[in-house]
Amino acid sequence: MNDFLARWSAAHGGIEPRGLVLAWLRVVFVVVRPLARRRVPPWVLTGASALCGVAVPLAVLTGRWGLLAGAVLAVVCALLDGLDGAVAVLTDTATAWGRVLDPLVDRIGDVAFLVALVLAGGPGWLAAGVGVLTLLQESVRASARLPDVGVVSVWERPSRVIVTALGLVGAFVSPALPVATIALAIAAVLAVVGFAQVVVTVRRRLRA
Repeated sequence: MNDFLARWSAAHGGIEPRGLVLAWLRVVFVVVRPLARRRVPPWVLTGASALCGVAVPLAVLTGRWGLLAGAVLAVVCALLDGLDGAVAVLTDTATAWGRVLDPLVDRIGDVAFLVALVLAGGPGWLAAGVGVLTLLQESVRASARLPDVGVVSVWERPSRVIVTALGLVGAFVSPALPVATIALAIAAVLAVVGFAQVVVTVRRRLRA
C-alpha cells in the first residue's frame, strides 16, 4: 500500500494524499489489485469512466428513479477514474497520452456532474460558476508546471463526487426540497476555497 501511495504521489505532482483522497485511494487499492494482476489496459478503464460520467445527466433525464441511478453512476465513474491511474501505476504502463487523457476525462465528468444537478433542479448560473472555478483550479495547477504542487484542496475529485451523489440522492428522497440547489451552494463554497488554496500554494512555490 505504501509503495502504491508513493507511486501515486509521484504521478500526481508530488501531492501527499490526505483525508478523503487518502481514504479513496485505500478503496481503489483494494479493488485495483486483481485488475493489475490480469494486466487490464488502463485505457479501457478510462473509456468506461468517460461513458459513466456522460451517463449521469442522461440518467437524471429519465425521471425520479434516474436520480438514484445517476448517483450510483457518479460513484462508479469516479471509481473507474481512480482505477485507471492505479493500474497504470502498479503495472508501470503509464504513458504520456494517458497523462493527457486522464485529466480530460476528469473534466468531462466534472461538467457532467454539474449538468446532472441542474437537471435535478439546481440553478444553472450557480452550476456554471462552480464549473468555471473548478476548471480554473485545475488550470492553475497544470499551468504552474511544478514537479510538486503539494496541495490537496477541499474541492478535489472525491469532494465533487460526494456532493453530486448526495445531491442526487437527496433530490430522490425529498423531491419537494431544493436539495440540488443546496448541493450546488455547498459545491460553490468548496470551489471558492479550493481555488484559493491552489492559487496561494502555487504562488508561494513559484516565488520560492
